[in-house]
Amino acid sequence: MPHRTQIFQVSTLYGAATLAAALDAGQFGPREDVRRILLVSNNAAIPETALRLDEMHGYARIAARFDSVISWNEAIRPFHPSTWGPRGHDTVIWQKAFRLAWGIDEHDLIDLAVESIQVNPARALTAIFSESAVHVYADGLMSYGPTRDKLPLAIANRVQRLLHLDLIPGLRPLLLSEYGVEPEVVPDDAFRAALDEISQDAADDPRLTPVLEEAPTAVLLGQYLAAINILSPQEEEDLHVRMLTAAARAGHRSVVFKPHPTAPASYSAALSKAAAEAGVRLTVLDAPLLAETLYHHCAPELVVGCFSTAMVTASAYYGVPIGRVGTALVMRRLKPYPNSNRVPLAIVDHLVPDLERDGATPAPVGTAPRSLAPLVRAIGYAMQPGTHARLRETTERWLRDHLAASPDYYFPELRLAELDLPGSSPQVRAKLRVRRARRAVRGAVRRRAKK
Repeated sequence: MPHRTQIFQVSTLYGAATLAAALDAGQFGPREDVRRILLVSNNAAIPETALRLDEMHGYARIAARFDSVISWNEAIRPFHPSTWGPRGHDTVIWQKAFRLAWGIDEHDLIDLAVESIQVNPARALTAIFSESAVHVYADGLMSYGPTRDKLPLAIANRVQRLLHLDLIPGLRPLLLSEYGVEPEVVPDDAFRAALDEISQDAADDPRLTPVLEEAPTAVLLGQYLAAINILSPQEEEDLHVRMLTAAARAGHRSVVFKPHPTAPASYSAALSKAAAEAGVRLTVLDAPLLAETLYHHCAPELVVGCFSTAMVTASAYYGVPIGRVGTALVMRRLKPYPNSNRVPLAIVDHLVPDLERDGATPAPVGTAPRSLAPLVRAIGYAMQPGTHARLRETTERWLRDHLAASPDYYFPELRLAELDLPGSSPQVRAKLRVRRARRAVRGAVRRRAKK
């Protein structure tokens, strides 16, 4: 009788913790007679210089749940995990090669658990192990948004479920819904237990000591949006200063800044200068640990960010009040409109108090209000109208009823004109027609030149 091998592909410790919680909750079946492989992928632009997963506190405890750990980067060297995929006629050869290298019998059944099914390395793995059952897990707010790219039916038909954290109770993920994939919640208690396990591993890190000594009451989260060309480095530096100023206005005199692992050191320097001017004690935590580990050890009274999933985790799993800064700026900068960050931004913008507004009070996020799901579905349709054509009628109705009272950055007028949706002016529609006509003329000229 064939044995079963389960391959779990991860690129972040947060994602690995999500899988660990799902395993502990029995969501991948009994442990007996199953071999479990943790396949680690470092997707940083330059993996050789980036922080490795096995360098982070808590990694070893999570990895202990698996029978073996394999580096995807090493397996496909010298190619990059984000760009490499097999040519169509090579998939059988690659499967044989990986089965041999990883000690998987040729008759073993394979289950794949992957993140970000739209892109590599998940796409490469699902193509190579073409007979496998596929389980997608989502470790953040992007699960509530639409699938970015259309999946080949050979992959889509094999997706069994979408495992996700219940970050916004009552809000149903849109990801993969067009393929009839059902979402399945990873239990809160199992995920919190996995996070606590990771946090305990960092208790003796000397870099945590000065943070604890300063007893910070607020945490600032950096995301490094300049790395993905949403903001300039200067704008992101200014955004961090705005976070600190907002925390100070809320009465916090000791704060800790958790920079993104790839952020430049100059960010911390600029923030230190602003803290000194504001009379705030600032501690920068540059250590290989999750923000959740910081919440565990510091028990902050406030977490400030732009739209980081770690903000919502602070609220959902630690009960910490949260506040946002800069969501409007970032939403206006997102291009193209279908950018996958749009729904996470909209969720945070809609639910989390804006600390730069007078009278704003930080608060934990509770169950999704009735207004949230219709907004997310409308944005989802505007992002992927071809995929979610069934949402057009409800989107038109939402726009007619709510557009006038909504921030203009949710639905730019040009996007409404492109999709012939309510809310665009005749002038914008006329400009769009001129733009399309010019594009058609240029295309015709190029085609004629090629003849």
